[in-house]
Amino acid sequence: MKKQWYEELFENFGEKYEAESFTKGTTGEVDFIEKEINYDKNIRILDIGCGTGRHDIELARRGYTVTGIDLSESMLNKARANAKAAGVQIDFQRANACQLKFNNEFDLVLSVCEGAFPLMETDEMNYQILQNAARALKSGGKYILTTLNGLFPLHHSTEDFVNDAATSDSFSRKNTFDLMTFRYISEYEFVDDLGIKKTLHCSERYYVPSEITWLLKSLGFTEITILGCEQGAWSRDDKLTIEDFEMLVVAQKI
Repeated sequence: MKKQWYEELFENFGEKYEAESFTKGTTGEVDFIEKEINYDKNIRILDIGCGTGRHDIELARRGYTVTGIDLSESMLNKARANAKAAGVQIDFQRANACQLKFNNEFDLVLSVCEGAFPLMETDEMNYQILQNAARALKSGGKYILTTLNGLFPLHHSTEDFVNDAATSDSFSRKNTFDLMTFRYISEYEFVDDLGIKKTLHCSERYYVPSEITWLLKSLGFTEITILGCEQGAWSRDDKLTIEDFEMLVVAQKI
């Protein structure tokens, strides 16, 4: 079976991933997460699409129990090496976010920095990730999600934003934002950790706030708050605007 673009991207990309600009705000983002859970060290945390484990390692450093899942064995190997170097214990598992089996096991679920959601090739698959997050949570548990803000490409060039933020050996081109599907379709060219140059045909789903609110309500979430998403400075005081490339969502399960 042909691999999806996100599988190819993260096949050998751990080192390059950690050089990306958006990975530099970990400490401030974990500060926000801690505040949302009232600094309760007794809770269990699940990170869906954990990548190289940067949030998980910082949480573990602060005394939290974390399980991180990701589809890429390469990214997980890097995460395990990072955790070992940091001297922390984290349960990293290879799993498909659309097929998780957790049931009422966690007090907090994270899906941040496009960890699985919203990269899937269909809306149904993206919805499955939300379903699995809801199922994994205990009653009263909290879900923290970041996702692409559908208001941004209505007013800005997504191509310019992506290329301005890209590393020197990667860029996006042949970009189209489809107003009927709210998908950003592009070619992404980059060099992986093995020095191999690749070109991927990408399709990412953007969501508007009302859509995310409805989807989460349909899964039994309440107190849904949608915020701006400033890298490294997540805050409940940051109102979402058309200038935010991503939105930060906090929801509580009934």
